[in-house]
Amino acid sequence: MNFRTLNKNLPPIDSAAGALARAKWDAIAKPLGSLGLLEDYIVKIAALTGDANVRLRRRAVLVLCADNGVVAEGVTQTDSNVTMLVAESLTRRGSAVCLMAEGAGADVFAVDMGMNTRPGFEGLIDRRIADGTKNLAHEPAMTREQAERAVLCGIELAEDMSARGYDIVCTGEMGIGNTTTAAAVCAALLSLDAEAVTGRGAGLSDEGLERKKRVIRDALAFHAPEGEDVIGTLSKVGGFDIAGMAGIFIGGARCGLPVVIDGFISSVAALTAARLCPGCAGAMLASHVSGEPAGQKVLRALDLAPLITAGMRLGEGTGAVSALPLLDLALCVYHGSASFGELGMSAYEKL
Repeated sequence: MNFRTLNKNLPPIDSAAGALARAKWDAIAKPLGSLGLLEDYIVKIAALTGDANVRLRRRAVLVLCADNGVVAEGVTQTDSNVTMLVAESLTRRGSAVCLMAEGAGADVFAVDMGMNTRPGFEGLIDRRIADGTKNLAHEPAMTREQAERAVLCGIELAEDMSARGYDIVCTGEMGIGNTTTAAAVCAALLSLDAEAVTGRGAGLSDEGLERKKRVIRDALAFHAPEGEDVIGTLSKVGGFDIAGMAGIFIGGARCGLPVVIDGFISSVAALTAARLCPGCAGAMLASHVSGEPAGQKVLRALDLAPLITAGMRLGEGTGAVSALPLLDLALCVYHGSASFGELGMSAYEKL
């Protein structure tokens, strides 16, 4: 696939369907726009899918699992073995996102994008690029070809979910060390320094946080990634999970499938996708703003507002899944409310 022509291959946003959805909201017997972002996101889904009769009957969660060589630099509280342990828990429906997804009526799919070792259990979708990335502190995390292949895998995952009849996809990830890779990619794409983008991840001490900042700062100086070269940035300081999620956002736009951003790592993947293929932003819904330092910065760069502000930072797609019940509640009003005319009321006017 020619990444330079991705935007040309996207179907146009259906502004007429979006306008119909907005008109439907405005006809409901309530103050205009009073459900705020909930209304806006239903309108956005209508414009993306070309259907104002928005329904989210089938929902999927794609959790991309990958390991990161930078863990060797002591930037995490736990070692990389945890990635595989959580991946297995995902397949057994025991992880946090699985329990939340059950409550939200979503199906969870765990994807092996490149963990350090091959799993000895069933249930993972195999999209393995390599046995983890290299240590970005000393060499590029991956080759350009691997970065491109990971993005293409994500596009294919989204298209597969659409072909299987899913109406919305939530993004998630599992990979020890991926707040480090996400921070490095974020810094390169937004021209920020390590201080502005680096947080404690899963719970670093003060000393660990300073070490993590230093590793990111030194890696950016060593690789000198250019934000305009998105694939190059991914290959130098990114991760297979970030590249794969970027592909999911692009794939969603290609097949009219709304894709929900999770937290910081997922939002950096969304930013990566938007830089590769600006038109794919039409498929993105922001679930929450991460507690990581650059969480809000990335959403602002995407011109997206989050549905939830709750200080969440678990990952796995838990924030994205948390948005589904809110969208369901919005659709209850959208499809079930009486109009001003049906109640014999005068409609509100836009003033």
